[in-house]
Amino acid sequence: MTDTLGVGVAQFAPTADTAANLDAIDQLTATASARGGRVVVFPEYSSYFVDPFDESLAANAEELDGPFVQELARIAAAHDVVVVAGLLERASDEARVRNTVVAVDGAGLQAHYRKMHLYDAFGQRESDWVEAGEPAPPQTFACGGLTFGLMTCYDLRFPEVGRLLVDAGAEVFAVPAEWVRGPLKEHHWRTLLHARAIENTVFVAAADHPPPLGVGHSLIVDPQGVELAAVGTSTDVAVAHLDVGAIDRVRRVNPALRLRRFAVSPR
Repeated sequence: MTDTLGVGVAQFAPTADTAANLDAIDQLTATASARGGRVVVFPEYSSYFVDPFDESLAANAEELDGPFVQELARIAAAHDVVVVAGLLERASDEARVRNTVVAVDGAGLQAHYRKMHLYDAFGQRESDWVEAGEPAPPQTFACGGLTFGLMTCYDLRFPEVGRLLVDAGAEVFAVPAEWVRGPLKEHHWRTLLHARAIENTVFVAAADHPPPLGVGHSLIVDPQGVELAAVGTSTDVAVAHLDVGAIDRVRRVNPALRLRRFAVSPR
């Protein structure tokens, strides 16, 4: 029998009420677990979100070992899963925050990633409120025979992020996002997710905010760019059962990573 791992993408709209966000995460994690999910990816800014951004971001930022991550560990333990979610982390600059992704199981924090590419595009200025993460060794965690790597939202537009993750052994990219709506933005979202999967021969699991702020369409893509499961524009969970052996099979047929002539280095 084929070994599989259930991976879920949980789409919901975080608010300025962290307790309510945690309740939603708990309920959606329960749904994902009931559908066979063992890793559940939630959106960017899952701990706290306001639109437009204001000073309340910094006031609601936490440490990596703070109450939000502690509660994620309780949720993960209760449902025997790994939860991946966006956290407002305290920054070195008290007026700003870090846009951080955490991967948490019942034992606590397993990996974290601070968003490097801030969304200063399409009329937005994330850097006014967020401190960019510095280039650092890729953050990964293992579950059920697959290695997961972390990236966030706007990072999708930078293929180098995926290259660094895959070179660190990542076989699944977990992508919490708040992909803002706008002309062609849904097309960009879907195209980039499929491209990152195809060019790196990995699975991609991406969770977005639903409309009206996000485009929704949280989805899971396989290493050949085939969409395995997706949510439309509602609050819901989609679970795909990833074939653990698919990575090796695809790479035997499509050895693009091995045939590369260029490496990636930070600047």
